[in-house]
Formats: sequence, structure tokens, C-alpha cells
Amino acid sequence: MTAPPMQRRDDVRRVAVVGAGISGVVSAAHLLRAGLEVVVFERNSEVGGIWIHTTETAIETQYPCLRPEDADTELQGHGKVGDTERRRLLHAPPGPCYDSLRNNIDTPLMQTTLNAWPEGTPRVVSHPAVKDYIQETASKTGTCAITVFGALVTRIEKHDSKWCVRWASLKEHDGTGSAVKDNFSIFDAIVVANGHYHAPLIPDIPGLAEAKSKYPARIKHSKWFRNNTGYKDKNVLLIGGGVSSTDIARDIGRCARRIYQSTRGGMSDMPASVLPANATRIAQVSAISMEAEDGPDAPFTIHPTRGLSIPGIDEIIVCTGYQFTLPFLPQYHDAQASPAAARDDTLFTDGGQLHNLHRDIFYIPDPTLTFVGVSVFTTTFPLFEFQAAAVAAFLSGVARLAPEADLRREYRERVARKGLGRYLHSLKEEEEEYVDGLVAWVNAGRARCGMVPMEGLTATWRAEKQRIREQIARLRAARAAERAAEVVNGVKAEEERGIRNEQKAF
Repeated sequence: MTAPPMQRRDDVRRVAVVGAGISGVVSAAHLLRAGLEVVVFERNSEVGGIWIHTTETAIETQYPCLRPEDADTELQGHGKVGDTERRRLLHAPPGPCYDSLRNNIDTPLMQTTLNAWPEGTPRVVSHPAVKDYIQETASKTGTCAITVFGALVTRIEKHDSKWCVRWASLKEHDGTGSAVKDNFSIFDAIVVANGHYHAPLIPDIPGLAEAKSKYPARIKHSKWFRNNTGYKDKNVLLIGGGVSSTDIARDIGRCARRIYQSTRGGMSDMPASVLPANATRIAQVSAISMEAEDGPDAPFTIHPTRGLSIPGIDEIIVCTGYQFTLPFLPQYHDAQASPAAARDDTLFTDGGQLHNLHRDIFYIPDPTLTFVGVSVFTTTFPLFEFQAAAVAAFLSGVARLAPEADLRREYRERVARKGLGRYLHSLKEEEEEYVDGLVAWVNAGRARCGMVPMEGLTATWRAEKQRIREQIARLRAARAAERAAEVVNGVKAEEERGIRNEQKAF
């Protein structure tokens, strides 16, 4: 019996890239190197993705926000937003970059082969330096010249063998508002590089929606946080224990009276030992209530799943992360299906993961639809570049994919091993193996074509990654020690004392 043929593309000439953050920039750069015609669509006015900083914030989403489509609908918000302003903010919403944001992956690990960091760059830099690096990379590789700025991609559909990309651009009028101009272009392949820090995940905690409705300015998702202004002498609840929550705790810790960081004790939690002195780690919040006192400053009471209730909370910041969102590919959505019931042609169910992707890159039923930047728990910039190089190798006809049945079998094995949800895309402890596999696959194709091999991860990079791995191991050990120290109904004695002391103050 003859084996199914390998999948090879020799008919791709024109490729669309959605997004001009780092994943879109490296994708465009490698596609250009492969000799393909490329157009990048970016809804903002500049390159940079989540590293673009502005004092503005997006239009508020609804509470709770459990479906990605909810994040694109203006359902509430304090302060009237005029039509022109509303359209502008919905067209290109400000991202989550706050004033004190810095890289949490050292710059030696965040370097691409396309552009070196300037000599003497420290390991940790502020957000303007990261944005400058991305923009310089885009300029050096010619990506800026092929980018349509202010272009909001609204629909991507395939007709026969071609992809139609529809996008909208805002055209300002003479003070009467703004008009939307619809455009379209035809392509042979698509690279989705729109990131996954747009649609906030806001949990359905009893009392949270009611508190937000009554006191909208005092509750926000971390996407709307910019700086510690307004937190002086306040008691603040942070919901979530990851990197952004810990960053915000450090920022507001300089002026807040007391901070409570509520967590579920998940794998992404930072150790409580890195929190400021005026912060206390508490259990997951099961409910939020409003005290009898009325008025704009009436405090909240929070009710953890373990330990005593805590009154006197002035502000709440929800640091519970984001959901995947693909509003321009609705034909691949099945929002009514559970993730476990996703069909073989479904990309999107509940926003917790994307389905039917080979190595987080190639849509298995049609690998001319590709993704760069889906993987999580990685060093980001270099990982995205290797994914981009893999996309370019396949779309240019250099590398070949296995038959669809083989890709399907490998995907199902991955789901069985990792489970569904965000961890399906996790490369924690797997990044080097994953990249080595991509490089070997690309180089097999390059060898067939008589091309020099693509270089993989360098020895310097691997040594730096090992140093970081050891640092993370120490953090995990600290977190494990904190858990082991929990007493009295699972609550740390230190935490219990902190709560009791706070109650005495009220």
C-alpha cells in the first residue's frame, strides 16, 4: 500500500500577516527572506504590539468576561465616550503596557537573529527599550515598509485556493465623526500573529459584577492599570498571583496601605516572598460583598475560601490573564461546544486554547493558515522567530509536512499528554526540544534543496537558559516551602496574624 504523500507547497506567492508585534515582525522578515510577497496588517499606528505604551486605556469590558467576544463589546464604562472617540478606541484599543513594565525574560534570551540588542544593554530594561528593539528590527528587515497601519482585520475567508482578507480603516472627517472604510486583498496564505493579550478573562466571582456596576472606577482588570496614582493609603485586593499581579503589587506597594494578593495556588503563582512588606498572600476569593455604608468610598469585604473575611477593601485589580481571540475567523468558531467536543475543523471554542494546530503553528486541515506566537511559557522573541522560520520554510516549498493523518495523530497524543486549556500550548521545560525539532525539520528541507542549514539555539543562549532555569527552580523551592508552612486549616500562621491585625484596625 502506497503511503500518503508529504504535504508540500509550491504555489504560495503572496502572504498576509496579521499583527505587527514581535511575532508579526519576525514572521514578515523570514517570509521576505524566503522570497515571498508579504503584507502586514496592524490596527495600531506603529509597530510594537503589547509594548506600545499610552496613558489611554481601552473601553471597559463587561463583568464577568468569560467569553472572548465579550471583550470586543462596549457594554459599560464610566465616563461618556463620544462616537469618534469610541470608534477609535474600539478600532485600536490601548494595550496592557503599564508605566513600570519591564521585561521579565532577560534580554540575552529575548534576542532574535535578525537584530542584536545595543552594546551594554542591561538584562532588564523598561518598556520603551523593548518597543525600540522591536521597531528597529522591523525597520532593519523591511517589515515597516510592507505594513498597512491602522488596518483592523475584520474577516479572513478562503474561496477555492485563495484567502480573502478584509480590513477596516478609519477616515477622519471634519469634526463630525469618523467613517469606516472597508478594504480587501487576496492572498495565498495567512500568518496569524495577533498575540493573546487583548481579551481579558474576568472571573464570575459572586458580588464582583455588582461591585463593579456600583463603583466602576474602583475595580479594574490589569489591562486597565497604568500606575500607582490613586492608591495612596488604600487597601487593595489583587486577584491572581502571576507576574503582572506581582509587578503591580510592587508598584502600588510604595504608597498603598495594605495589599492582599488572592491566588488559587496554581503553577503560575510567584512566591509570596517577592511581594512587598505590606502585602499578604491569601486564598482564592469566593465572594465580594459591599458594606452597609453608602457613598463613593464605601469599602468592600472579601471572603476567601480559607481563613477569615477581610473588610475595608478600597480598590480591586483583577489580574487573571487573557483569553485567545480570533474574531476575524468566525467560521472556525464553535462557542457552543466544550473544548473536549471540538471537531477536527474547529479552531476556537471557549478561548482557553486553540484547537487543531500542529506544533502550535499549522492548522491541520489547511496548513496555509498558520499561527506564530501561540505558545506560552517560553522566552518569546527567539521562540517566535523559529516558528516564523518554520512557516516561511513550508510556505516557500522548502520544508514538507507529514500527511494530515499523521499530524492529526500527533496532535491527539499531545492533547492526551497535556490536556486542554492554556497548558496545551505550554513549552515549560520543553522549549529547547521543541526548537530543536523545528530546526531539524526545516534543515531536512533545506538539505533537499541544496541550501545551507539554519542555525539553531546557540551554546550561549542555552547556557543563559540554564542559568534562568536554576533561578526558577529556586523560586519554585521557595513557593513549595511557603505551601509546606501553611497551618491552621490550611492558612499560614503569618497570613492569619496579618488578617487579625488588620481587623483590629477597623
